[in-house]
Amino acid sequence: MDCSKLAEDRTPELGMEFNSEEDAYKFYNKYAFKMGFSVRKDYVNKDKDGVTMSRRYSCCKEGVKRKYEGDVMPKRTRAPTKTGCGAKMIIVLLSATMKYRVHDLVLEHNHELHIAQCSHMMPSQRKVSEAQGFQAEISEDAGLSLKQSHELMGNEAAGMENVGYTREDLKRYLRTRRERSLKYGEAGSMLNYFQEQTLENPSFFHAVQLDCEEQITNIFWADAGMLIDYNFFGDVVTFDTTYKTNKEYRSLGVFVGFNQHRQIVIFGAALMYDETIDSFKWVFGTFLEAMCGKRPSTILTDQDHAMAAALSVVMPETFHGLCTFHIRRNFMKHLGNHYKENSDLPYMFGACMYEFEEVEQFNRVWEAMVKKHNLENNEWLSGLYRIRDKWARCMMKERWTAGMRSTQLSESLNAAIKNHLKLDHDLVQFFRHFNRVVDEKRHNELIAEYEMRQKLPMVGLRQTPMFVHASETYSPTIFVAFQNEYGESTAMVILRQQDAGMFVEFTVMRYDGGVERIVVFNRNDVSVRCSCKKYENEGILCGHALKVFDTVGIKIIPPEYVKRRWTKRARAGDCFDRQGREIVADPKVIVSTRYRELAPAMIKVAARAAMSEDTSKIVITVISDLAKKVELLLSENEGQPLQNPKILNVEERDKIEIVSESEPTSVSVEEHMFMGCRSFTDSVSVHSMSQTVNGPPNAVAPEIDESETVLRLANQGPPGSVPTEWMHPQFSIFFKHNSVRNILMEERVTISTHCDVDQYHVFTPSSQGRNNTQGLQVRVDVASAENEVNE
Repeated sequence: MDCSKLAEDRTPELGMEFNSEEDAYKFYNKYAFKMGFSVRKDYVNKDKDGVTMSRRYSCCKEGVKRKYEGDVMPKRTRAPTKTGCGAKMIIVLLSATMKYRVHDLVLEHNHELHIAQCSHMMPSQRKVSEAQGFQAEISEDAGLSLKQSHELMGNEAAGMENVGYTREDLKRYLRTRRERSLKYGEAGSMLNYFQEQTLENPSFFHAVQLDCEEQITNIFWADAGMLIDYNFFGDVVTFDTTYKTNKEYRSLGVFVGFNQHRQIVIFGAALMYDETIDSFKWVFGTFLEAMCGKRPSTILTDQDHAMAAALSVVMPETFHGLCTFHIRRNFMKHLGNHYKENSDLPYMFGACMYEFEEVEQFNRVWEAMVKKHNLENNEWLSGLYRIRDKWARCMMKERWTAGMRSTQLSESLNAAIKNHLKLDHDLVQFFRHFNRVVDEKRHNELIAEYEMRQKLPMVGLRQTPMFVHASETYSPTIFVAFQNEYGESTAMVILRQQDAGMFVEFTVMRYDGGVERIVVFNRNDVSVRCSCKKYENEGILCGHALKVFDTVGIKIIPPEYVKRRWTKRARAGDCFDRQGREIVADPKVIVSTRYRELAPAMIKVAARAAMSEDTSKIVITVISDLAKKVELLLSENEGQPLQNPKILNVEERDKIEIVSESEPTSVSVEEHMFMGCRSFTDSVSVHSMSQTVNGPPNAVAPEIDESETVLRLANQGPPGSVPTEWMHPQFSIFFKHNSVRNILMEERVTISTHCDVDQYHVFTPSSQGRNNTQGLQVRVDVASAENEVNE
């Protein structure tokens, strides 16, 4: 008996038979929903082969609550729900017919039944379907809370009673999902996550460091997009570890930089066990390995001595600058007791950090500040003065920093991470939510790219050639900065000019006073050098240099003074990973493009076939059968390219005949099969609808024998009335029967897992905790033809 065909008011009866145990349960549960009680699967009896011989379905209030027999009553007791209800239905398997018959039945209940408005709350009626579970997972990944997700589904279903489950059911479903994702433990699940990312994109880089007890200490990873970003914008990097990620209180270290829109781009991230010199050495060394050994020109960090010591070893040629924000915060912490009302100590210190451009002026004011406030013996201030070349403006003005003086980029990123992460998240949840933050930053860049191409720059003086050149070259954000400097140049006056042959020295100052700048112009190579060093520090010509260019008659920006990282085409060029492969940011984009090409053809066929019921039946049968064949080919050949798809005159049964009308080309399995699918379905739909679509307006479509039509198509191919231009220009495909022939070479992508062991040392843990070594790096790569790795 098929329970789906039972009447809504059908009542269970003795002797009823069901085809399966599931049919019996569905019928009894539907009856329980109508009556207002919940069903519980109670007793089951199975044979040695696991076949259910008998099963009892009871009311959920069957039985009584067990009394507590201890001496001390528990602090929390639950209200009883069982009343000893005897309602039940017992089914028994009949060996003769292999059907289940109702053997025993009790319909009376000893308790009040639920009203119809509460029937959806009963446990046996609540279930999270596969589609609902998928939607719940998407909502959780998008950052919606459990309450928000449940309310959203309730609104979509026109009421909570139509959802089919409660918020607690949704909570249990998501918890079970997380438990499944952690079935190998956090470490195993993390490595499994890395393996999945590597299989999706071979350029994905990750490394894990183990200690002497083979416990994971430090983790580093960078996806393909991060590697590409570093290739174009990795000249200035900030690194910060102030954010703690989870309940283990691990530090999250993120490498961050600027793009051409002065927006945040992420180059890589690391989860660190501790912040020792050895840990930082491993993180910085692994970072350089991921970036093919390319070192940044400048890296900015906070005042961490372990970090500074590691950088001096791993990146000795990279300029290490200190974050001015952290210096100001530490200044308040160490010298807060020296603050008095109307004290000029913070102003003098701020001037030394940001204002003075000459070393003599800096030293003079610093000595006056120390003497005035009796700070000669302050150790922190003395140590800060010894490393003044890392933070003072006068010492850093010739260092390339892209205009950055602090790790505010990292601080801003930490604020975004806090909106998506919680301390009780496991590692898998952390990676998923961290990727959301990365995707959000990349989406912001896409918005800026769209705005740059959609909106024309606001050029104040359109007749100025240098303005027009800058607007066509720079990104909108940098063009605004250049426009400000050009405006400053109009307020500059040249006080003196000294001609020394090849070099001309100009003394430039604002018309209303200010600091005099010395600009040296080279007649030979048309270069300038200004004493303010703005171009050397930020990559944009200053107003003093622009004034000199205007004076000597240069009306466009010389190419050598256009930093590519600030231009609209900053991302032009190819990028390669450490194995020499070209990096593709998102391989799914290619699949998405193919889908957008295939989907309209499929939708067109469906729209035309839907005009006739008989045609729809034929097309559904054909497409369903063909979809199975396509799935079979894809599963057997794993997307390998088809070297020679030309197969002629196959007369055997259960085959597909492919006739090539052009030279054989190399196409993938997906392209090959869907080209044939499109041409075939087009021909079937056009022929089947010819009488309905092209016939008289009031004509009624004749009845079509589906089996006869399919048989005729199988034996004769497409009808002769179908124009050849409607067929696919390269292939014609005709059905022969219900399966397909393997037409691809037996080649598969070899995927292997291997470990790279780099200087694995065993050591004794120190009293401060587990130290770090140059430990075991575990990676998962896709073995290529030129670099095959055995298991």
